Amino acid sequence: MSVLSGKKVILGITGGIAAYKSANLVRLLIKAGAEVQVIMTPASHQFVTPFTLSTLSKKPVYTKFFNAGDEGGTWNNHVDLALWADIMLIAPTTANTLAKMANGMCDNLLMAIYMSAKCPVFIAPAMDLDMYAHPSTERNLKLLEEYHNYIIPAEEGELASGLIGKGRMAEPETIVDTLAQFFYKSLPLKGKKVLVTAGPTYEPIDPVRFIGNHSSGKMGFDIALQAAEMGANVVLVAGPTNLKITHPNVLVESVLSAQEMYDACHKHFEEVDAVVAAAAVADYRPKHVADQKIKKNSEEFVIALEKNPDILASLGQKKDHRFVVGFALETENEIEHAKQKITKKNLDLIVLNSLNDQGAGFGKPTNKVTFIDKDFNIQPMELKSKEDVAKDIVNKIVEHYA
Repeated sequence: MSVLSGKKVILGITGGIAAYKSANLVRLLIKAGAEVQVIMTPASHQFVTPFTLSTLSKKPVYTKFFNAGDEGGTWNNHVDLALWADIMLIAPTTANTLAKMANGMCDNLLMAIYMSAKCPVFIAPAMDLDMYAHPSTERNLKLLEEYHNYIIPAEEGELASGLIGKGRMAEPETIVDTLAQFFYKSLPLKGKKVLVTAGPTYEPIDPVRFIGNHSSGKMGFDIALQAAEMGANVVLVAGPTNLKITHPNVLVESVLSAQEMYDACHKHFEEVDAVVAAAAVADYRPKHVADQKIKKNSEEFVIALEKNPDILASLGQKKDHRFVVGFALETENEIEHAKQKITKKNLDLIVLNSLNDQGAGFGKPTNKVTFIDKDFNIQPMELKSKEDVAKDIVNKIVEHYA
């Protein structure tokens, strides 16, 4: 999922030939998950139609302050539109519009929104090379930067005049990437690395059979995704699961057994800032694993078990500056057992699940948890989707590093 997902973008389009690129720009922003409100100057209608942009953005396109055709007339409130936006992008920005913005001229709806905007404003100039190199254009761009606007520089290439030089509007892909990088830099976990464990472990009995549990891994995968979306680089050590994750900030290391998960966690532990151990690790494993499939020869079959290494406790023992979060799935004396686990495993926070709570546990889309920190402060949470529980957990990491 893109860092632009859920962001509200005002896209201003002015009257230059580069306006033909704005349809693709809207498409890319929508594909990234942004909500796009297009504002056009009257001159831009000569290069691209409002109908096209309205279809792509799934919103009406505004040009005028008043919609006179409506019964009684309606007002497109420039103040409300400006306050709605998380970011404002004017692409293309003609020399004429640059001059208006730099000198406070407000003669259309787009300029009124710009002058009312409280959000970051990005400007993508587009004009012929001599216009772009003109001292007045250079002055206006410098002024706009001094006004704390962000300039997406024009690129070199063939221009509408047939000349070749600097003045082409940056390509839509470049513009969208610039916006994404802006939001990424402001993410609360940027520069942090988080280790997350997820899913069950399978402890082999023979080449066919194993001891396992019903964990789907969804909770851990949701935590990994949420941490990545908040800017962290994530190592996800995942037991056997059908779940997939494709976020570029998430490195997935697939394991099978508790020992493999132990080894993977210790391999990455020194380089991380936080650990969220959401995996349902088997406490025991068969002491002897058969080389061949065990035949059904007797009425009874006994498997000798031995303890698996305690991954969370081993990490807690050497956690140093790291923020370590564990999970506890309990069926009785939940709070007391969770507190004991915090002390025994040297945790900063434990996420308590009770199988007595309806909607919690394995194989469900929801979870009901209680947070208990190392000082035994208790924070019961309401029943939520696992995605929302993941946000709450990752927010605890954010609060720790705030």
